[in-house]
Amino acid sequence: MNNQNLYAALRAAFPVDLDSTAVETVGGAHAGLRYSWRDLDRASAMMANLFASMQLPEGSRIAVQVEKSVEALVLYLATLRSGHVFLPLNTAYQAGEIAYFVGNAEPAVVVCSPGNFGWVSKIAFKAGTRHVFTLGDDRTGTLLDRAAHHSDVHEPAQSRAEDLAVIIYTSGTTGRSKGAMLSHGNMLSNARVLKDYWGWQADDVLIHALPIFHVHGLFVAIHGAMINGSPMLWLNKFEPRAVVELFPRATVFMGVPTLYVRLLAEPGLTKAQAAHMRLFISGSAPLLIETFDEWKARTGQTILERYGMSETVMITSNPYEADARFGGQGERRGSTVGFPLPGNELRVVDDANQPMPTGEIGGIQVRGPNVFKGYWRMPEKTAEEFTADGFFRTGDVGRVDARGYVSIVGRSKDLIISGGYNVYPAEIEAAINEMPGVAESAVVGVPHPDFGEVGVAVVIAKPGAALDTDRIIASLKASLANFKIPKRCLVVAELPRNTMGKVQKNLLREEHKGLFVS
Repeated sequence: MNNQNLYAALRAAFPVDLDSTAVETVGGAHAGLRYSWRDLDRASAMMANLFASMQLPEGSRIAVQVEKSVEALVLYLATLRSGHVFLPLNTAYQAGEIAYFVGNAEPAVVVCSPGNFGWVSKIAFKAGTRHVFTLGDDRTGTLLDRAAHHSDVHEPAQSRAEDLAVIIYTSGTTGRSKGAMLSHGNMLSNARVLKDYWGWQADDVLIHALPIFHVHGLFVAIHGAMINGSPMLWLNKFEPRAVVELFPRATVFMGVPTLYVRLLAEPGLTKAQAAHMRLFISGSAPLLIETFDEWKARTGQTILERYGMSETVMITSNPYEADARFGGQGERRGSTVGFPLPGNELRVVDDANQPMPTGEIGGIQVRGPNVFKGYWRMPEKTAEEFTADGFFRTGDVGRVDARGYVSIVGRSKDLIISGGYNVYPAEIEAAINEMPGVAESAVVGVPHPDFGEVGVAVVIAKPGAALDTDRIIASLKASLANFKIPKRCLVVAELPRNTMGKVQKNLLREEHKGLFVS
């Protein structure tokens, strides 16, 4: 059988000179370290052989909540080549959230930061996980200690395109978080399409400044560089000045809108400094037209905005350049996410699932080889989100204009995207509503100059109760990841409602849209 293992495909794209630099670390205590392609292959082989020695069941889940490091990248590659299933978890998740993910996914292995071993291991062992390792961002941890005793030669597992490779949890607007199941074929097809569509070149160098626990940093950026055999300049944490200083050594940068806003605040960002760069890509959240225009004025370069989801990897993209390779498509346009990628089908429909006329707003549905297999252990939810003819209901609302450009105008379930992270109001509202003295709450997203969008909590007190908004925020911080915490909490006498009694969040958004921007 033709092996469709994603690592095997990435490995086949490594440059002929395996001793050339694959990753160079920038900033931090271990700045200036160089990892060759051979290093990545050998180190991931040792981890893969460690997993083999543990005799894990086929397709075991390996849950990972660690700080960003090259060793964490190696762990991801080791999981792929072993034929197991990688489960990345946001480093901001707290005990209650981790307990749910571990209980739901039932991982055979959990890897956590050394400082979190005490509480993470208790959760994991209680859930039946047999193996818990640590991995620090300083090249330490029991995972590395154990892997060091194993062979650095390993043959990647034989995988079919439909075999599960990754589970990405995406919080539900109501009810439980959902684990989106991505296959080797889903991610490999997307990587190959983007390699062509974004015009990856032999001398490209990627600045990698994103986290690696979600689609953007882990799949789009890393797969893009590796399938092109391109080295990465690796920052464990985003530092605007350091990124700007790297531009003369690099050609490609990927970021969320928040990163571009912060880069624009750097005095050193000039046309001359960015002259060596070939491509700036933005995604994971809407890019304000003001940011798009200011970036072009400051650097002379036009940001390429694209659109994707945890369930689909990338769906659409503005064109790299308007030439025959891309069907003669036009320029990169602000406030749009471009065209459906080759092999992808996208349609905009009304509530009855009928196509909307050109330029009219409706629900976005997609179909293609990149679309996920379904939600982990949620067959009913999976069936609900797919149409009879195989299109996935994204939950996003948008339009397609006469030239074919796709624009996202909203989200059907009040999702807030803050700094590139998905925030679901229902989860926060549930936590607030359990607090003493709270009668009801509503959380809405409003524009923010740095994060693009942030949450605002609007709360009603029970009769006779006096609510302390600072205490509400503090209580949320004790139980939820920091990116989910509302930036403002307001106490009001009543919430706007329609005739059916439903809270009209559109009115709340309108009322408070000027809290952070004028």
